[in-house]
Amino acid sequence: MKVLEARFVTSAVDAEGIPKDGVPHIALVGRSNVGKSTLLNALAKREVARTSAAPGKTRLANLYRLQVEGGPGGPGKWSVYLADLPGFGYARGGAASVAELANIARAYFDSDHAIAGVLHLVDSRHPGLDADLDAARWLQSLDVERASIATKVDKLSRGERVKNLRELERQLGMATLPISAATGEGLDDLWTLIARLSRR
Repeated sequence: MKVLEARFVTSAVDAEGIPKDGVPHIALVGRSNVGKSTLLNALAKREVARTSAAPGKTRLANLYRLQVEGGPGGPGKWSVYLADLPGFGYARGGAASVAELANIARAYFDSDHAIAGVLHLVDSRHPGLDADLDAARWLQSLDVERASIATKVDKLSRGERVKNLRELERQLGMATLPISAATGEGLDDLWTLIARLSRR
């Protein structure tokens, strides 16, 4: 697969700001500092993700449109929106964190646009945080396919990696794809997943 174009489209503040042009959306959900923007830039192979000028300002989603060539589904060009939803939790965990995520994200998931899937990003160094487990349960209640992505695996020793990935799989109820935006590990597999979700 080859990324032909990647650009920031909009920071939607309500459902009306979400593009509804038939291009599928993949939502990135995760705690603050889990590495969503870094992963976006790694997928795009360029600096496209930017932070809000007013930290903490309530927003719906930062939306990026990528045009890609090839991959699962056959040759040809195709497009996808990657939606960077606001980070939640600040490692606090518990019901307050998932309520924060739900209040901001509910309008995004309830809006009338084509959501092809959700990538739930978790920090591979910290399995079992309440905020992540609560978010996983909330995402499971949505009628949308989800995948678990373990970020920052380059920061783990071999033993820690095996132990933490096994623990994340047990806790989240699904295999977790190990990713390192710093080294590029797992990015090809993640693009294969995004293509499968977007081109079906």
